[in-house]
Amino acid sequence: MRRLHLVELEDLPWFPRAIRDGATNYLAWITKRGNQIESFVPALEKLLRRTGERELVDLCSGGSGPTPDVVSLLRARGLDVRATLTDFYPNIDAFRSVCAESGGALSYSEKSVDATAVPESLPGARTIWNAFHHFRPEQARQILGAAVRARQPIAVLEILSREPLFLLSLLFSPVVAVLTAPFWRPFRWSTLFFSWVVPVIPFVIVFDGVVSWLRIYSEPELRELVTPFGDYDWEIGKVRLGGPPVHGTYLIGSPR
Repeated sequence: MRRLHLVELEDLPWFPRAIRDGATNYLAWITKRGNQIESFVPALEKLLRRTGERELVDLCSGGSGPTPDVVSLLRARGLDVRATLTDFYPNIDAFRSVCAESGGALSYSEKSVDATAVPESLPGARTIWNAFHHFRPEQARQILGAAVRARQPIAVLEILSREPLFLLSLLFSPVVAVLTAPFWRPFRWSTLFFSWVVPVIPFVIVFDGVVSWLRIYSEPELRELVTPFGDYDWEIGKVRLGGPPVHGTYLIGSPR
């Protein structure tokens, strides 16, 4: 089936920051422990070696997402990369925490950064982890078009895909969230309150997770998005994520 563009709660401008940050901190925590990002690293390494780029500009970083681990994995492969974390609703506490532990490999923007209009002051290969589905097709093309006009490489990487097993795992996410809330970083008492006393964060996690599942772009839909940009080399594919028979998708583009 084709994707359905419904609304995720954390995308709403009025949504309370404490709850949004709690949900993005959970996503950063669960992504780190899933050990699924390693499957995408070879494709990203190939892009960086081909273009010679060593600066990453991570868009829609949420609570920092997988980028800190991605940088470590790329450095272990001999690439001296650095990354800047950005978001339209920047989670400053989370950014500050992971950057302080990075030994200078990570920095962040305190200003809101629109993925469709990245400022010239942020040059580098653009990455979007698990967030491209937040954008309608016209906005998604704007993101790709902005990278093309700036002649910057771009990598869109989605751990989630529209596979039934992924949907089943999402339905268990509220239980996981309640049990693991004390371990999310940075620690906040508001996270425990909105997870245990008034369990809004677990509800948001499962609601937005199911909506995300419905909004993920398939490979044919990704090919439709890049059709207007013929002066770029595009690679679109799937990767298997560890043991379970589930897959993630990627779209990678670079100037010819």
